[in-house]
Amino acid sequence: MTARVDSLTSWNADWTGLRVAVLGLSVTGFSVADTLTELGARVLVATEGADAEYARLLPVIGATLYDGSLQTVPDALVAHAPEVIIASPGFPPHHPVIRWARESGVAVWGDIELAWRVRDKVVRPDGRPADWVLITGTNGKTTTTQLTASMLVAGGLRAAPCGNIGVPVLDAVRDPSGFDVLVVELSSHQLWYLGLAAEAGQPSPHASVCLNLADDHLEWHGSFSAYRDAKALVYRNTRIACVYNKSDVATREMVEEAEVIEGCRAIGFDLGVPGPSDVGLVDGILVDRAFHGERHTSALELTTVDELAARDLAAPHVVANILAAAALARSLDVEPAAIRDALLAFRLDPHRIEVVARAAGITWVDDSKATNPHAASSSLAAFPGAVWVVGGLLKGVDISALVAARGGASKAAIVIGEDRAAVVAAFERHAPAVPLFEVDATQTEDVMARVVELAVGVAGEGDVVLLAPAAASFDQFASYADRGRRFAQAVRERIGRGDGDHDTEQPDGSDGGH
Repeated sequence: MTARVDSLTSWNADWTGLRVAVLGLSVTGFSVADTLTELGARVLVATEGADAEYARLLPVIGATLYDGSLQTVPDALVAHAPEVIIASPGFPPHHPVIRWARESGVAVWGDIELAWRVRDKVVRPDGRPADWVLITGTNGKTTTTQLTASMLVAGGLRAAPCGNIGVPVLDAVRDPSGFDVLVVELSSHQLWYLGLAAEAGQPSPHASVCLNLADDHLEWHGSFSAYRDAKALVYRNTRIACVYNKSDVATREMVEEAEVIEGCRAIGFDLGVPGPSDVGLVDGILVDRAFHGERHTSALELTTVDELAARDLAAPHVVANILAAAALARSLDVEPAAIRDALLAFRLDPHRIEVVARAAGITWVDDSKATNPHAASSSLAAFPGAVWVVGGLLKGVDISALVAARGGASKAAIVIGEDRAAVVAAFERHAPAVPLFEVDATQTEDVMARVVELAVGVAGEGDVVLLAPAAASFDQFASYADRGRRFAQAVRERIGRGDGDHDTEQPDGSDGGH
């Protein structure tokens, strides 16, 4: 059985009749099942609470569904006798089914390993499959993935952002139009599963980056060291460029320890003056000294901080993401002019340091996507002295270090969420002089209205009210996007109701509705 599984390294291999169990029926799980049934495998999908639409489609594509408890190994799974189990990223290492599979000697893959094995379904004119660029980090992954793909497209390459960004890699691999480059955002969960991969299933990317490292998802991995080790796998087998954050020693150490292809270069980025193998800043100019024939004596200009500021892209952590993306794009020979053109057209996603309104001298900023302390720290650095809206589900992470480092500069803090007590305790210990307001609303629709009411009472001319929760949203909201939308809606309703005699400017410079 092991020999057959190991031999499956191409779309054109014989997958017929392979018994596969797919764990989870989200967008990723369905893409896995759809791929495998197309290949001729016998597929059982096991999930707890199937999405109705996906459940309806499974028999259409030829897969079988088990919808029931997975807290013990179900009889249906045992009877299927899988040769391979492919788990959606939500299944942690300690999950009963994952433990059973590993103890039973069943191969356990993630969707990324399957995608790498079948990456040759659609090839380029030269007969080779698309190159892969891998991106991970505690924060900034999605922005950097989008930036990199935009730069590659501006440089004339057919590139697709995929992976943890929301588009399964398998969907990109099977796209009949084909791509030159897949820009793959990887979560620590997906990387952990790659850590289980046999050599045949390990990606060998053209270039890779870990943007930063901080406490996150500790409840999934079990420890910070396990989380760190998963992130470090992004560099394994990289062929051309391992891009790392010079300001984050952990990422440099990952590169130093990585098993890479001979000739692969280490490329640093940060907001300082770059060395001959780096990208960085010189007098407000973003420059490349890594992929330049005369890098020991000069640098290539990519863009300027002033140009980025005109696009609301000049927050320090965003500039760092831009430099990382530029390094990845330059490793694929994208010209500086194309990088600049891509940046002139780029917009950040909603809920990522998004200015939702300006009224009565107050700027309201939605960074609901700051779901951990590291991300919130970057937001607070970009908006010092803000009225900080913070709290939610802390996911096992201690917020004290963030409050100690950044909280004391806040004009006030408005605390929301299920884990409020831990946040309040951190302020009482580390930033006791900061005015503290606690929102104890239990109904989702009431939370942000109360936040905005409190913020209006404390913010004044020139102030920023910053939603940067440093926590997950699922205690009170459907998602970080739902949390951000409700914040923006509450802001607009308050402005319309209570501040109608003041000028109101929306982020695009227009008046009135958002």
